Amino acid sequence: MAQPRRPLSDAERLDWLRLIRTENVGPITFHRLLEQYGTAAAALRVLPDLARRGGRAKPLHIASRAEAERELAANAGVGARLLCACEPDYPEPLAAVDDAPPVISVMGHTHLLRRRCVAMVGARNASLNGRTFAESLARDLGRAGLVVVSGLARGIDTAAHRGALDSGTVAVVAGGIDVVYPEENRALQDAIAERGAVVAESAIGTTPQARHFPRRNRLISGLSLGVLVVEAAPRSGSLITARMALEQGREVFAVPGSPRDPRCRGTNNLIRQGATLVESADDVLRTLASLRPPALEERRRDLFDIPVPAVPDESELDRARRVVLENLSPSAVGIDELVRGCQLSPPVVLTVVLELELAGRVQRQPGNQINLI
Repeated sequence: MAQPRRPLSDAERLDWLRLIRTENVGPITFHRLLEQYGTAAAALRVLPDLARRGGRAKPLHIASRAEAERELAANAGVGARLLCACEPDYPEPLAAVDDAPPVISVMGHTHLLRRRCVAMVGARNASLNGRTFAESLARDLGRAGLVVVSGLARGIDTAAHRGALDSGTVAVVAGGIDVVYPEENRALQDAIAERGAVVAESAIGTTPQARHFPRRNRLISGLSLGVLVVEAAPRSGSLITARMALEQGREVFAVPGSPRDPRCRGTNNLIRQGATLVESADDVLRTLASLRPPALEERRRDLFDIPVPAVPDESELDRARRVVLENLSPSAVGIDELVRGCQLSPPVVLTVVLELELAGRVQRQPGNQINLI
């Protein structure tokens, strides 16, 4: 049974921040390190050796204590709070996601993250009708007691935040908690920070780049019971959010639109594939009312007070490194498939993969897949 969560001490929080800000350490790698070594402090001590065994020649950049202290101070300076994945205030639905961010920054009313949330996303170049409908829908969902989550982008996101501003809305940003993007939404972001909540995974001061947005999207869906799409072209980022919602076991909703409008092809296709058709807030509320709460209340195994798995024998690992590399290629392969193909025990394969990640020789892909770089 999962152990209760607990707040971190100041020293532990600093270690968590140092570990996640270390080169080549992403969320899955972070959680794997804690599982293997018990604490962030212990993981930090073994990182150089793990990277070296993975074939890294130059030293791994490990975030220093001073760097972490500066980030903590900078967050406090803008009124943001750092939440770690084991702490009581960390949102439960997000903690249930396999690649949940170990650390998030939150500005505003943290308690909103503990309420029932629904995400609303859609086209940046949305039509006037789409924006009007999204704002009205968000207002109705808010009045019904739901917190509306979106990504603060132009178009549908902006309309959703405006509609839910009075009842409670959460903006998940792709850059740092202090960075406004797009600039035209500065007043809106300030209003959300005052009356709702702004959430960021990236370090404070980070300027949003293209690679940050898919990561941002998994937080939007991860915080929510379901994702509602209003206008989306066939290759839009909103459909990525919908796909992530499905992978996370969340509901997907879509507003139908004219077949003559390319901005509606993505949403119409979602409905064709089984998404719940939405014409009013009642369509969303009926579906969410039928969900069984335990689906999101099954907690991740606690990151403390658990038996630390034994580190595989070095002679076994030495042989396994060659086998794992032989089975990897630039094409992505699932971890489960890799374990079967190598005919080695999961702990051995996972340890070798961990070494290769820290060495910068493999990278994670969606769907628990990896590939050689």
